[in-house]
Amino acid sequence: MGPARWLALGSLLALGALLEGRLVDEEDAGFGECDQFFYAQTPPAGLAAEGHVKICQRSEGTEHFATLYSTRDRIPVYSAFRAPRSMPADAEQRWLVEPQIDDPRSNLEEVMNEADAISTVSNLGSRQALSTDYLDSDYQRGQLYPFSLSSDFHIAMFALTNAAPMTPTFRERWYMNLNSLMDRALTPQCGSGDDLYIITGAVPSDSKVKDKVTVPEFVWLAACCAVPGGGWAMGFVKYTRDGDVIEDVMVKDLEKLLPFNPQLFQNNCGEAEQDTEKMKKILEAVNQVQDEERMVRSKESTSPPPSTRSKRSALLPPDAPEERSSFLGKLIGFIATPFIKLFQLICYLVVGILKSILYFLWYVAKQVMNGIESCLYRLGSATLSYFLAIGEELASIPWKVLKVIVKIIRALLRILCCLLKVVCRILGIPVRVLVDVAAFPVYTMGAIPIVCKDIAVGLGGTISLLFDTAFGTVGGLFQVAFSACKRIGYKVTFDSSGEL
Repeated sequence: MGPARWLALGSLLALGALLEGRLVDEEDAGFGECDQFFYAQTPPAGLAAEGHVKICQRSEGTEHFATLYSTRDRIPVYSAFRAPRSMPADAEQRWLVEPQIDDPRSNLEEVMNEADAISTVSNLGSRQALSTDYLDSDYQRGQLYPFSLSSDFHIAMFALTNAAPMTPTFRERWYMNLNSLMDRALTPQCGSGDDLYIITGAVPSDSKVKDKVTVPEFVWLAACCAVPGGGWAMGFVKYTRDGDVIEDVMVKDLEKLLPFNPQLFQNNCGEAEQDTEKMKKILEAVNQVQDEERMVRSKESTSPPPSTRSKRSALLPPDAPEERSSFLGKLIGFIATPFIKLFQLICYLVVGILKSILYFLWYVAKQVMNGIESCLYRLGSATLSYFLAIGEELASIPWKVLKVIVKIIRALLRILCCLLKVVCRILGIPVRVLVDVAAFPVYTMGAIPIVCKDIAVGLGGTISLLFDTAFGTVGGLFQVAFSACKRIGYKVTFDSSGEL
């Protein structure tokens, strides 16, 4: 693809297609109907945070991609998609905003033209970026959503919620890298591309455009091919610093570079069944893309600007033939090429060494700062704990004094009890005797009925005994008399019988 086509692409990428965006409820685990753009219909875990909103981007009733948008940085955290669809040729191209981001109570559930939203959406631009935020700055609206999954020229669906600040040079090279990776590395190794899941994102830096829109520190892409038995996963990182080419990393290494150390694909895109041979072919194609980017950068750095070339041609003699200039240029280029390559190699080595040294120094400084921060945190925690302990002790003093007073009173009462016992023992008046004496009248009054009862029982028994004695004596006398009479009668009868 030539430079003219890239320039045309850059101008087209600055326009948006008509989208229907829907904010997904925070309570929903996923992105609703846009879960289809994630591997296993599972969004990345660990990237959702306060100030992040989920958007399902739709066009003409069809879902196109999902976006997690940061209202704090006003750039997307990531966009996820599968196969992009080309925009109709007669579609109106314009930048769009999401009304519900700035006004949650708005009944406008679809994205709308930025110009129309000015008069209909309250607090427009309070939580999302606008086109005016990019005016009179060195940055342009760069899309994270790749524009093609094949060699055909397509225009992706664009919205301001899917744009991040990029310099013109960086944006052009980012689009060039994406197109090359899709056409030559990713799509050819994933069948027809229907099983290819792509997530692109941006990591914010400390710089902002007009103190509103955060400039990315680097942009990244993660690809997951879900072809059964032949899948793979790969990640790519491109820093916004000048001179850096796109880097290939494993998905696990990419997750370590991102905030909160998330999990981009469930089960790492079927890590146990990934095809290593396809990943090797992908890396070979990626190396070619990187070499081409380095060559483009070296040509841009070595080729003089047009004004310099015109001045140089003006210094040539008027009668110098064009063939001689061409021959000399080729000869000089042939002789200078090895030295230029050697110089470039040395520059790469020096830059690499300096970068390593700077990274090492930054790592050491970061560790030292972390150590100092940890010490300060521990010192603050210990000081706070010390003051809290002192406060607790001071607050407990009144209670402890009250407890001591209670114990003193109890001790005094025990002493008094002991003194009373000692006095009682000394006087020889047991407490039991005093109690018995005090209870004597009660016991005496209580014994009178019992004594009366006993007397009555005794008298009754005596009378009964007298009656029993009298009746017994009389009965005995009658019995003796009867016995005597009986004996006398028997004798008379016997004597009469003898006479006969």
